[in-house]
Amino acid sequence: MRKLPAVEEAKKLFEEGTTWGVWHWLAEKRRARRTADAAWEALEQYEHKVKGAWDAETSQTFREDKALQAADRKAHKARMNAEAQFDEADRRMSAAMACQGAQMAIEAWEMREAFIRKLESLGRSS
Repeated sequence: MRKLPAVEEAKKLFEEGTTWGVWHWLAEKRRARRTADAAWEALEQYEHKVKGAWDAETSQTFREDKALQAADRKAHKARMNAEAQFDEADRRMSAAMACQGAQMAIEAWEMREAFIRKLESLGRSS
């Protein structure tokens, strides 16, 4: 999988965000949200492109592969947990929770990238 600029930009911003204080998070939360949304959109588009190149047999193999389905669910859950963490951090105005959410988001992007690499591999093997 090639590196996606939107994802790399988000990872860089959120890596910085793991050390921000409450005022910095408050000042940057809109930009962080836009950057995160752009990263997720880029990953979704790339995943759709990978799956769109598959023939019917590869698509069927994917639907029947329990390990891939589990990896997909795990990556999705990681994303939802990171977003929930940010929502709670925002409600509590907690920089510590937002910093933890930033790390969770980075890990969720990395999980989705690993999942997409598996999809690419599946497409090449069929």
